[in-house]
Amino acid sequence: MKATRARRAASGDDHPDEPTDEQVSVAVQSFALLADPTRVRMLWALRAEELDVASLAAVAGCRPATASQHLSKLRFAGLVEGQRAGQRIIYRLRGGHVHELLTAALFHADHRVSGKPTHD
Repeated sequence: MKATRARRAASGDDHPDEPTDEQVSVAVQSFALLADPTRVRMLWALRAEELDVASLAAVAGCRPATASQHLSKLRFAGLVEGQRAGQRIIYRLRGGHVHELLTAALFHADHRVSGKPTHD
């Protein structure tokens, strides 16, 4: 625990040690949205680059209308953000925490599936 606090202090991170009820509620909402394969595939693609709805639909193997509905939920939850570029909206992950959360979840899954030993 001291090492974690020291890393946070060194990085200027001022997040509380104990989560509030509201923070727990928002985290649960984020985890619930991540419990969908289409959303995970779209978010994973957004780790590497900013993409439009048609590109995200192709990555996720769904129709653009379906991808758009998923993106609406992800935007509402603050996991992605979009910026208009002419007729299209280009999406990206909303901050480093979302990137880290998704990366940790998928790398954890890789260890479970592949049988690789876990590490810190």
